[in-house]
Amino acid sequence: MPRSLRVYLMAMRPLSFTAAVIPVLVGTAVVAGQTFRPGLFVLALLGSMALQGGTNLVNDYYDHRLGTDTNESLGPSGVIQLGLLSPRAVLIEGVVVFAIGIAIGLVITAMVGWQVLALGAASVVGGFFYTAPPLKLAYRALGEVTSFAFMGVIIVMGAAYVQIEAFTWRAFLAALPVALLTAAILHANNLRDIEGDRAHGKRTLASLTGRPLADYELVALVLGAFAFAIALPAALLAPVTTLIALAALPLALRLLRTLQASTSARSLNRVLLGCVGLHLVFGLLWALGFALDAWV
Repeated sequence: MPRSLRVYLMAMRPLSFTAAVIPVLVGTAVVAGQTFRPGLFVLALLGSMALQGGTNLVNDYYDHRLGTDTNESLGPSGVIQLGLLSPRAVLIEGVVVFAIGIAIGLVITAMVGWQVLALGAASVVGGFFYTAPPLKLAYRALGEVTSFAFMGVIIVMGAAYVQIEAFTWRAFLAALPVALLTAAILHANNLRDIEGDRAHGKRTLASLTGRPLADYELVALVLGAFAFAIALPAALLAPVTTLIALAALPLALRLLRTLQASTSARSLNRVLLGCVGLHLVFGLLWALGFALDAWV
């Protein structure tokens, strides 16, 4: 792979794409008992990843421009800070990746209807203005709410919709634990960046409340996902096979122990990575639970 292509790929932060893939898998699995349209599944997957990649790029551009990301920052891809790409190049790449996502969304819309276009347009607006002025959602303590809604509920419901061309309460409910863990990833990121965000006037839930209250918020997000994983099948709102997701509970408990022992930004980086891993494992098991019910 040419070095320039590797740099552009690095700028999109591909390791974060699991947060885009899992909701599509869950949404598709929820309705697998009714139908499976592989072409639309692939398009939904690519569109979701384009949304994630575009959001990451625009986020890095505006965090750099607003002074939040510096050479000492632990979070961003680092392509701007290391001089690998100019800020303008990162912004242009973000716009191009969003444009690819929009094109994919238009293809899906032509196949299943305007409802997908409405969801996609809302997601693009939410992703672009996550850090971009004038909304700057991430700077107004709305990061967790935004990620919960757009990278959790909307993508799960949208992935289910492209399969059966209908919105269902089952897809909405199935999205909730995934959305909570998506929000947990963002909150763990903000926990790590409390001091830097305060220094640059970035208001997040973590920077506003500080520790230990911000720690309790992360605990609630993580354990809330498992509460739904138990309550939904218990109430017959999800198949009993989805209880397989409880196999991820040891990962969650290990994550919370790491949180309790973390006192520095660098050690809190392990908490963030733990949240990413938990979201991936829980999400795969949650989707598998729905798929098993469809197959059986």
